[in-house]
Amino acid sequence: MEDCLAKKMEITVSEAEKRTGRNAMNIQETYTAYLIETRAVEPQSEGQCAPVDSLWRRYSEFELLRNYLSVTYPHIVVPPLPEKRADFVWHKLSADNMDPDFVERRRIGLENFLLRVASHPVLCQDKIFYSFLTQEGGWKEMVNETGFQLKADSRLKALNATFRVKNPDKRFTELKHYSDELQSVISHLLRVRARVADRLYGVYKVHGNYGRVFSEWSAIEKEMGDGLQSAGHHMDVYAASIDDILEEEEHYADQLKEYLFYAEALRAVCRKHELMQYDLEMAAQDLTSKKQQCEELATGTVRTFSLKGMTSKLFGQETPEQREAKIKVLEEQIQEGEEQLKSKNLEGRDFVKSAWADIERFKEQKNHDLKEALISYAVMQISMCKKGIQVWTNAKECFSKM
Repeated sequence: MEDCLAKKMEITVSEAEKRTGRNAMNIQETYTAYLIETRAVEPQSEGQCAPVDSLWRRYSEFELLRNYLSVTYPHIVVPPLPEKRADFVWHKLSADNMDPDFVERRRIGLENFLLRVASHPVLCQDKIFYSFLTQEGGWKEMVNETGFQLKADSRLKALNATFRVKNPDKRFTELKHYSDELQSVISHLLRVRARVADRLYGVYKVHGNYGRVFSEWSAIEKEMGDGLQSAGHHMDVYAASIDDILEEEEHYADQLKEYLFYAEALRAVCRKHELMQYDLEMAAQDLTSKKQQCEELATGTVRTFSLKGMTSKLFGQETPEQREAKIKVLEEQIQEGEEQLKSKNLEGRDFVKSAWADIERFKEQKNHDLKEALISYAVMQISMCKKGIQVWTNAKECFSKM
């Protein structure tokens, strides 16, 4: 971890800017660009700070980077991007992806994504990622030249492997169930939080109504006027604080959403393992079939019904020379198949070892992050309640002095 990029470079997404341009189809579109600023941690010389480098990136370029990382490092739980469109929002919050508050939260999420990658012991060393941070022109061409799209597994192939693999690894099966449950629990938690935010907003607005009523009432009272005016002021201040409170709540919601999206990253690792296991089983099955064919040709017996056996009965047996030639071809194919099977077994073991090490790293990170987020959320709720008690204590004192 001492060699990770995050230790050597400061990375920030410092600004978001709305722009208009033409896409690949020559259609005008509005999009948001994000300013990435980087600076080397080590000073250039005595008493001097390294200069700041900056470049602009679109969200689609962040997506391209993440797709590249997911394909190139299939054994790694690649950090997710923040949502492209707002989800699990309470009704007063805009779901428009151009809304300034949403763009600001996404800016923070994109910075967090870059810091996650820069802190990862493997991903931080990737040259394409470094170029993403430091090279504005020609970066897309550099990514496409890697040919990563050709290595990407199709969804249909992955689905086929899921249903046809005969000996799935129990650890990855359990991990897949865990990721499903994690997604379900966090989704439910976010829905509950959105409903609570709606109710909380209503409670604060009721206090705003109290403030207005007390202020209006104070205007027609002589002896009680000052007390009512002061109580109304306390209510108004309390009601006005709701926007800052709910903005802080959205920050905690975004932390939960990150792990909602991490669940899909976990499933991607499981799908890749299933594909590798399926390919291994198909290679083993093909090798067994060729060995059986070779044995049948050598002994002249057909143990199972086959088109080859029916052809022999209809058109006569093959000559010894033909049989020897076929046996030779099969023996070469068997040797090649055994090497492939050995290679796939070794590749599978390496994948499991690397994937499980990264999954353990992810679990530690998740436990730490969610614990901190939930504790901070609880502290914030306690603080809000204390403010409410203080408001009504102050109001009580105002009423007592009337």
